[in-house]
Amino acid sequence: MLKFFKQFEETTKKQRLIIGSAWFVLICLIWGIYGSRGETHMFPTPSQVWKGFTGLYQEGLMVHIMSSLALCGKAVFLGVFVSLIFVYLSPMPVIKPISYMISKFRYLPLTGIAFYITMMVSDGRSIQVWVLVIFMGTFLTTSLLSMLKDIPEEEFHHARALGCNRWEILWEVVIKGRLDYVIETVRQNLAIVWMMLVTVESIMVSAGGLGFLIKNSDKFMNHGRIVALQLVILFIGLGLDFGLKRLRKFLFRYSKY
Repeated sequence: MLKFFKQFEETTKKQRLIIGSAWFVLICLIWGIYGSRGETHMFPTPSQVWKGFTGLYQEGLMVHIMSSLALCGKAVFLGVFVSLIFVYLSPMPVIKPISYMISKFRYLPLTGIAFYITMMVSDGRSIQVWVLVIFMGTFLTTSLLSMLKDIPEEEFHHARALGCNRWEILWEVVIKGRLDYVIETVRQNLAIVWMMLVTVESIMVSAGGLGFLIKNSDKFMNHGRIVALQLVILFIGLGLDFGLKRLRKFLFRYSKY
């Protein structure tokens, strides 16, 4: 047991499961004990959270979840598509400055992005999609440009030695050779989109979604519902992350990423 308190100690999968389960039980016990004391609580009790969850489910929680998932899926698809185009064309000297400029836009605040998109797009749902596309595209482009930079020169020399032309080198070395890294990068950036999605939906509530539910619950100070929604968002996000991770391992069993 003492070895679990040592730095850099190796553990088995079963031991990690035991440690994680112990922490989960401890947190639940602290939550239950703290929530049962007194009449006023800064944090809702488990019963209040469960009541909030059942109330949300009866009022159409699944419809809002599907709305948020549809928004996330569309934004991720467009964000990946646009980012990959600029990254794969960045070896061209004429495109390279544009790709690096896009990566620098990640320092722009959300409010500034939404303001200019609102001036160009009138539909509320389209505004939400393009805010997320730009937000994800900047971070994704940054990660993929780093991937491109880290490809060893030996791989390009090897492709040239095999008689590949420039476009074949792009296809074999960059696109096919790093597709597993692209999936892993999308998985990491998906967390950013899923987190910002709720913020975007709470700002523009016309299309509903989980962000709309959180803003509506916050308006009436219903903390049980707010925590219930936070848990729903967390578990859906973990599910999406797990799904992409398993997909990458299934398609690329020997991937080092």
